[in-house]
Amino acid sequence: MDIPTTALVIMGVSGCGKSCVGESIAQRVGGFLIEGDQFHPPANIEKMRAGIPLTDADRADWLARLGEELAAALNTHGRPLLTCSALKRTYRERLRQAVPGLGFVFLELTPEEAAKRVANRPGHFMPASLIDSQFATLEPPHDEAATLVLDATLPVETLSQRAAQWWLGSNPRFGQT
Repeated sequence: MDIPTTALVIMGVSGCGKSCVGESIAQRVGGFLIEGDQFHPPANIEKMRAGIPLTDADRADWLARLGEELAAALNTHGRPLLTCSALKRTYRERLRQAVPGLGFVFLELTPEEAAKRVANRPGHFMPASLIDSQFATLEPPHDEAATLVLDATLPVETLSQRAAQWWLGSNPRFGQT
């Protein structure tokens, strides 16, 4: 990596484990976790609950807010992490504009596994019926700088250990944890 990774986004389709992995990384490195789903406006949540996929326009203000939250957390907390689907490259670029040196951990998963996980996740607003639309929108970041791609079927502890090691190793100011 050319630029030290100052903050981290845990990304991927619904059901890939962003929240669990993000929480585990935050605990491992003493980080500050921002749960991206908490910043969806009510209209977005209602659309998803109704099985209607979000559009780029639906996501625009949400992404702007996440960029603001991440930038603010960078100024007040040493190691901010954000969970966010960040499905398109343009979405990731928008977050990178808000926080230079932003790194991404892409939790890669098959559509079948994502659908199974979401169907077994009680109480979440994202229905399994929207998994296909998430994969249709997804532009995998395989060729993007400052991006670690991990198999989301690995155990959470393995994922968080690999991501934390990669993140801390990318920024000399973090030192050893």
